[in-house]
Amino acid sequence: MKKFLLLSLALSLSFMAAAQHRRIQRFQHGADPTVYIIAVSERDTIPVMESPAYTALKNGVVATVIDDHKRLTRPGVQQVATPSAIFADKRNTFSFAIGGYVALRAGYSFDRVVNNSDMVPYDIPMVSSPASKQALRFDASTSRIFLRGVANTNKLGQVHIFFDIDFRGGAQGSYTPRIRSGYVSMLGLTVGRDVTTFCDLTAAPTTIDFQGPNAYNFNFATLIRYEYSFLKDHLKVGAAAEMPNVSGTYGTTLSYIPQRVPDFPIYFQYSWGKNRDSHIRASAVFRDMYLYNEARKGEDDLFGWGVQFSGNIKVTKYLQLFMNGVYGEGITPYIQDLTNSGLDFTPNPKDATLVQTTPMYGWQAAAQINILPNLFVSGGYSTVRVCKKNGYYSDEEYKQGQYVFGNIFYNLTPRFILAAEYLWGSRKNMNGEKATANRVNILAKYNF
Repeated sequence: MKKFLLLSLALSLSFMAAAQHRRIQRFQHGADPTVYIIAVSERDTIPVMESPAYTALKNGVVATVIDDHKRLTRPGVQQVATPSAIFADKRNTFSFAIGGYVALRAGYSFDRVVNNSDMVPYDIPMVSSPASKQALRFDASTSRIFLRGVANTNKLGQVHIFFDIDFRGGAQGSYTPRIRSGYVSMLGLTVGRDVTTFCDLTAAPTTIDFQGPNAYNFNFATLIRYEYSFLKDHLKVGAAAEMPNVSGTYGTTLSYIPQRVPDFPIYFQYSWGKNRDSHIRASAVFRDMYLYNEARKGEDDLFGWGVQFSGNIKVTKYLQLFMNGVYGEGITPYIQDLTNSGLDFTPNPKDATLVQTTPMYGWQAAAQINILPNLFVSGGYSTVRVCKKNGYYSDEEYKQGQYVFGNIFYNLTPRFILAAEYLWGSRKNMNGEKATANRVNILAKYNF
């Protein structure tokens, strides 16, 4: 009886295994179903795996998988590090990684309290009150999770899929998840949500302050973009169509209508150095903004435009320079301090039935001194100015913002970062009123 039961159990398991094998074969269409995990060392992207799976991945496949994800990890402002673990099939037809970081920023504000997790000169209160004197803030909302997939295909070449979130989607302190970016790239084409093409990612310094210099232009856009590199990656060009974000002052005679034409940013970049780690870039953006004019009982469309020169220059291994300068009319989404400020256009101060775009400019310059391989200090200055056109719309209208920072960053390990920073900001209105704010930040951040 015991032998019969064992034989019956063995036959049942055999039939179940065969059925499961057929199901897997049908699902996979003959593909190898095994997925291997490549652990990436803290010190470098060294595979840590001594097993039959590792042996199956030898002969350069491990290095290729890691190289794919290293190469697609972009340098620059608010970018994620190489992930700690990558999952891949043994032929590297597809791999994906999960990573991110946990970041805690502690800030203490004095003089005037900017009611924002970041130092935004536009938001500095012009009137002092007991509530605006001093404030302590802990913030972990910039912590991030990302997913990256890489498919190596015959027809489309390498396909890159990227998606990341942080926790700044709701009111301050709510820790609501927010989709930052989600896009697919192949053959030089990027489709989805990503940092605007007008932004030069490596032209701004590293700061604890999440927004950074007020003249910089880190913003997201839903876009279709094409980029092409040539002359051994010394030259690169890009052009895009992006969903517009229009922020105007409508007054009593103007009203909102949906936009009809995308923004069109373009750029041309020249890079040099051993790893193309220095560059200069010329950019431009063109906009067509629509609104309804109640006084004329008709629609107005306004042409907005902007130009920018930016760069990142590695002078020596000890010194790196960052800069950008931007000028234009009606380009508030492309200057951080003015995003959603209502200054893309205003009613004409001399005739409220007319509308005009607002001229504006900004620039920032910073330097980073690399004292040790794991220790650097940096500092810089940034300013934004709104220019008069037929006078100005109101006395309380923003005229100028300034931003000064100095910081020190220390990598306790390649993935664990400690930092401290001092910030000073000022806001000046059209009527000459001025206010300043100060903040001290510290940071603890771990990449995984």
